[in-house]
Amino acid sequence: MRKLKNSELNRLSIEDFKTTEKTPLIVILDNVRSLNNIGSVFRSSDAFRIAHIYLCGITATPPHKDIQKTALGSTDSVSWSYAENTLSVVQDLQEKKVTVLAVEQAENAVLLQNFVPQKKTTYAVIFGHEIKGVSQEVVNQSDGVLEIPQFGTKHSLNIAVSCGVVLWDLFSKINQS
Repeated sequence: MRKLKNSELNRLSIEDFKTTEKTPLIVILDNVRSLNNIGSVFRSSDAFRIAHIYLCGITATPPHKDIQKTALGSTDSVSWSYAENTLSVVQDLQEKKVTVLAVEQAENAVLLQNFVPQKKTTYAVIFGHEIKGVSQEVVNQSDGVLEIPQFGTKHSLNIAVSCGVVLWDLFSKINQS
């Protein structure tokens, strides 16, 4: 096997990315403090053509050199906005008939592999603070909770890793229907 050259990857230009159809997925970052994690979330969101990212609370916004370090320019391709209050974003999206799912370890959470996205539905997935997770008031307002099953001793994943796992899983399920 031969590795492909960058010129062979058929990458979209930023202009083409902005006009192409997006996956009906929205990412909400609830008080994420690590700039590198924020940049990584942008990069994964670009990879799976996510519709929008909401940066909420203490979550930093571009441009910032530490976000750019991991985002590699994806802050220019992925649509994003800042909101001070995560709960307000969740409520606004729900009024627009978006199904909002917190990614968290919680009672009655649906294991990611068991979640079946409904056709013609837009989903927003919320990722929380690196230590505190998604705030309880936001979990309470969510339409459901997804949990990534884990089998080691730590039972926690880095937010950027969690985001990549969830976006890939939902992207692949949405696009196989």
